[in-house]
Amino acid sequence: MILQRILTLPPLPRGVHLITRQIEPEIRGIRTGIAHLFLQHSSASLAINENYDPDVRRDVEHFLRTLIPDGWSGFTHTLEGPDDMPAHMKNILIGSSLTIPITDGRLNLGTWQGIYLLEHREHGGERRIVITLMGE
Repeated sequence: MILQRILTLPPLPRGVHLITRQIEPEIRGIRTGIAHLFLQHSSASLAINENYDPDVRRDVEHFLRTLIPDGWSGFTHTLEGPDDMPAHMKNILIGSSLTIPITDGRLNLGTWQGIYLLEHREHGGERRIVITLMGE
């Protein structure tokens, strides 16, 4: 069986946002299989990381802002603001998709793992995730 759903997230502030709870209900109907998540945007990213300590989210955001700062003089694409090209570069490094096994009707994440939307823009707008479910 293959199912496909689109999850639309409301606009979120710049940062690292735990979205596991928004994804979990979308896997209904699959007992064993795969969930493939694809973010339809190039200025945000999807990642799996530790979900216990909120300091991890702050550290990730701080590291990314330091690694690729807004307004870096080396970028020529600046028409959409100083955070746009850095957001695209962060998306290239982190990625737009995840594949997660489904076991016994649940996402088979590690004990301390969660799914994150990394919003790289100050005002990114709503974000759409295409969720493709394959399994039984």
